[in-house]
Amino acid sequence: MRTSYTAMLFTSSALLLQRRVAISAFQLATPSATRISTRPITSTSKVLLAAKTEGGGGRTSAAVSDKDLISKTNKANGQKTKKVALDTNPPKGTRDFYPSDMRLRTWLFSQWRDVASQYGFSEYDAPVLESESLYTRKAGEEVTQQLYNFVDKGDRNVALRPEMTPSLARMVMAKKGGLNLPLKWFSIPQCWRYERMTRGRRREHYQWNMDIWGVDGVEVEAELLSAMVTFFKRVGLTSEDVGIKVNSRGVLGEVLAELGVPEDKFAATCVLMDKLEKVPLDAIQGDLEELGLERSTIEKLIPVLTNKSIESVSAVLPPDSQAVQELSKLFKLCEAYGIEDWVMFDASVVRGLAYYTGVVFEAFDRKGVLRAIAGGGRYDKLLETFGGEPTPAAGFGFGDAVIVELLKERDILPSFEGSGFDTVVFAMDDDLYGVAVEVASKLRAEGQTVDLILEKKKTKWVFKHASRNEARYCVIVAGNEYENGEVSVKDLSVGEQKSVKIDALGDWAKEVSQS
Repeated sequence: MRTSYTAMLFTSSALLLQRRVAISAFQLATPSATRISTRPITSTSKVLLAAKTEGGGGRTSAAVSDKDLISKTNKANGQKTKKVALDTNPPKGTRDFYPSDMRLRTWLFSQWRDVASQYGFSEYDAPVLESESLYTRKAGEEVTQQLYNFVDKGDRNVALRPEMTPSLARMVMAKKGGLNLPLKWFSIPQCWRYERMTRGRRREHYQWNMDIWGVDGVEVEAELLSAMVTFFKRVGLTSEDVGIKVNSRGVLGEVLAELGVPEDKFAATCVLMDKLEKVPLDAIQGDLEELGLERSTIEKLIPVLTNKSIESVSAVLPPDSQAVQELSKLFKLCEAYGIEDWVMFDASVVRGLAYYTGVVFEAFDRKGVLRAIAGGGRYDKLLETFGGEPTPAAGFGFGDAVIVELLKERDILPSFEGSGFDTVVFAMDDDLYGVAVEVASKLRAEGQTVDLILEKKKTKWVFKHASRNEARYCVIVAGNEYENGEVSVKDLSVGEQKSVKIDALGDWAKEVSQS
C-alpha cells in the first residue's frame, strides 16, 4: 500500500514538473509578457498525457489538425454562404472626389483663398468633431435637429460640425482675451447636416467662412459684402446673375417691441419667421403657441416683411430707428465699394440661426433656379450664449455645392477633365528609358509638371494620353535624336515639332514658362 502511494506521488510530481517546463518554455518563446491562465493539475495531466500518447511535442490546434476547417466555417446547414457585393456608392448625401472633381474643388478653394488673402484675412481650422452642446441651442433651429451626433467610447456626446461659427467662438474663448482684435479669419471646413437633399443641398458640403471680430459698426458688413461680390466677379458672374438681399434683425426687433413681444423671445421668433418662406403660417401655429405668441402678432409682422425699400419699412418704425440708420449707412458704404447693383433691401430676409443680432444678408440666384447661394450677418451675442462676454462679430458662410451648380447652369464653369500637365515625356525604346528619366528630372527641376510614361507604349497612345490630359508639350526620346544629343519636342497646342539639345532643356523650359 505504501509502495503504491509512493508511486502515485512520484507520478504526480513528474506530471507537475512537465507542466512547469511547458509553461516556462512558452514564456521564453513569447516576446512580450503574456498572461497565462492556470488549470487544475488533473486537466493539465490529461492534456500532457494525450499529447504524449499521440506522439506530438505539445498541444495541436484544431485549425492545424483539421484541414477542412475553413470550408466548414463557410457552410451553414450544408449551404455555402453567399458573398455580399460591395456597395460602391458613398453614403447617401456624400460625395467621392475623383481627380477631375478634386481639380474643380482645388480651383474653387483657390478662388476663395485668393479673395480672402486680398482682403487681409488669415486662415484657421478646427476639428470636424465637436461637443454636441456647442450646437444644441434652445431656439427651434433646424440645425439642432439635423446633427450627426452620437455618444463616443468615452461616454461623451459629440457631433460632426454642421457649421463653423460655434467652433470659431470656442477658439476665441479659449484664448481668454489673448487675441488681438479686430481679427479677420477665414476657413473652408467640411460641414455635416442630416437634411432633405435637393439640388445644391447635400448632407456634407464645404463652406467658405469669413468672419470679422471686434468691430461694432456696419463697416464690417460692407467689407464682407464686397469680398463676396469680388468672388462672384472672379468666377464670371454679374449682378444680373446674383443679387444680395440685405435686412436687419433690428427691424424685426423694433416691430416686435411695438407689438409687446418680450426680448427673450426675439431670437426664437426670428427663427419662426424664417420658416415662413418655406411653410404656411398654419404649419408653425404650434410653435407660436409654445412661445406664447398670438397668431395676430405674426399676422401683423407679415406685412412688414414684404417691404422692399428702407423708406417703406421706416414708415412703420419709430422715427429714430437705429436699424434704419444702420441700414442707410450700409447702403451708402456699398456705393463707395461700387457694389450697389448687387445689393438690395428685403425685409423678408431673417436667416434661420438664432444667434444673429443685427444686419443679415443672403445671396440668391436672380433667375430663381437655385436656393440661397450664401448668407451671413452680425452675431454680437454668440459668445454670451457660451458664458463669455458679448463681443461684436459678423461673418458669412458660402457653400461649395450651390455655387458649382450655378456656374454649371450659367455655362461658365471651367473644364477640369484634363490634368493639365506641362509636359509628357516618353522613350521610344526601352534602352532609352534612363534618358527619359533624366529629361523628366531636368524639366521638373525647372518647375514644370511632368508626366513620365512608365511603360512601353505606342506613340499614338502617348499623344492621345497627352491630349486627353491637356498637356502643353510632348518630349520624345528617340534613337536618332539621342545620338545627336537631342530630343523631339512637340507643341500640342499648334502641332509644331522641333529638336532641342538635351543640355539646353533647362533654357527651353524657362522660355516656354514665360510664353
